[in-house]
Amino acid sequence: MCRLSERDERPILITGVCGSLGRTLVRELHRTRRVIGIDRRAFPDRPKDVLHFEFDLRRTRAKDIFRQARPAALIHLGAFHDPRSSPKERHSWNIVGFQRLLDYSAQFRIPKLIILSGADVYGAHPSNPQFLTEDAPLLGAQENGHMRDRIELDMLAQSHLWRYPEIETVILRPAHIVGAIRSLASGYLRLERPFTILGYDPMVQITDERDVARAMILALKPGVRGIFNIRGSGELPLSKLIERSGKRAIPIPRSLLRGVVSRAFQVHLSAFTEGELDHLRFPCT
Repeated sequence: MCRLSERDERPILITGVCGSLGRTLVRELHRTRRVIGIDRRAFPDRPKDVLHFEFDLRRTRAKDIFRQARPAALIHLGAFHDPRSSPKERHSWNIVGFQRLLDYSAQFRIPKLIILSGADVYGAHPSNPQFLTEDAPLLGAQENGHMRDRIELDMLAQSHLWRYPEIETVILRPAHIVGAIRSLASGYLRLERPFTILGYDPMVQITDERDVARAMILALKPGVRGIFNIRGSGELPLSKLIERSGKRAIPIPRSLLRGVVSRAFQVHLSAFTEGELDHLRFPCT
């Protein structure tokens, strides 16, 4: 039998492991690799061979995990996306906490770092080309202030990529993730009558969360580093996507929809914010 290399014998450390995507990744990965998870949520249905630590990754205890486990790779899924949280809390979790993970990765010479970003960091704009490449500017916060932390996180990861060439840093930017995951795209397609903006039918792309998990596993291969956009099998008009999901859309004038979405968000009837409506107008593919 072929013996695993020393790097392959070391565990894979996953933050945010208790989300739907994290659990999907663990189910695939634990069959061939040792897995350690960190999440402040419980993980009652985890595989028996997966070690889970239930605490806030901003705590100094996270440093002890790096020191003791010496993981072969860190997969960071632990970004905090709740737009109802305070900007201070989001910044503390997404930026301060992530910076500590980057510092630990450098201090303990973690060979591989995989960060989940998203294609929405590019922003949906009328001037976007038909297809965005990995070197396109990150303009997602121009209309959606909730994206600022996510863009800053992506840029911190880019800085780490170039500052530490000996660490194989991988930044993944998947198109809208759908599946069991509690994403805005999944929530939108679960609506009984998804709303659209009257007069607009942008091209859209979606990515199954299982494909995102597989992309992360592929990114673990030695030699893989850099920034990668991820999409599903292709792109199609929003109207066709809604039709294929078995739903009928409700076209609403933009001036009216902005007020409805804003009010629904304020009274906790919807997770959609006004800034995200541009994805119903313009492409981000």
